[in-house]
Amino acid sequence: MIEKKVKKNQSVEKVLQIIELFVSQGGEMRLQDIADQVNSPSSTVLRYLSTLSSFGYVYQNADSSKYALTLKLAHLGSLVSGQYDIRNLVHDDLVALSKEFQESSCLAIEEDHEVVYIDVINGPDNMLKTMQRIGKRAPLHATSVGKNILQNYTEKEIEDILKEKGMPALTAKTLTTPEALFKELETVQETGVAMDNEECEIGAKCISVPLIDYTGKVVAAISISGPVFRMTDEKVEKIKEYMLRMSKEISKKLAYTK
Repeated sequence: MIEKKVKKNQSVEKVLQIIELFVSQGGEMRLQDIADQVNSPSSTVLRYLSTLSSFGYVYQNADSSKYALTLKLAHLGSLVSGQYDIRNLVHDDLVALSKEFQESSCLAIEEDHEVVYIDVINGPDNMLKTMQRIGKRAPLHATSVGKNILQNYTEKEIEDILKEKGMPALTAKTLTTPEALFKELETVQETGVAMDNEECEIGAKCISVPLIDYTGKVVAAISISGPVFRMTDEKVEKIKEYMLRMSKEISKKLAYTK
């Protein structure tokens, strides 16, 4: 992690501002307009543009003399995306989460409108090992991670998913009507935290937060689960605070900026 005391390089910062300006404008720009937008002399901006051009990131239109980005950034982005493994990115956080609260933690994604667990750190007593294991599938409506993932969808889309998958009762506490689920999702939207209170497994309480990427989409969710007798109200509040910070930090790594 970069220490806060390290001073930023102003030239690099200005170059990044120029790149982001091109992206936000979405087209060719005059040198003077770029200079005005980034609050720098046009002669300085011209040097930055020349360097970017020499590395293939920017081109100048011979007819209009305006500047624009090439597709090199898109190419680099696709390479990074192809190498990006969210499981590797999050694994150490899962370990830390489990160690901090002495409970089981997991990472889940959506596949075919179902939850799929792709990484699991078992708690010290392995009490919940049967429900959460790598490759295990579960319904969206009955899990805390599923409720986070459902934030990607409109109410109409959720209704379609429920028609396709149904709302089977895994326990006596499972939400089995769209109305009950939508009410729950409003709370998730407001708080950023989803709960599963014995809805998926009797005796287990689960708390989940979303991982959001640069598109604003929930690409995965992290959860921590424990037996209800250990998951007291006080402990749940501490877990929520910890996990909301974790959600924010990991989402930053996924280029989410809101």
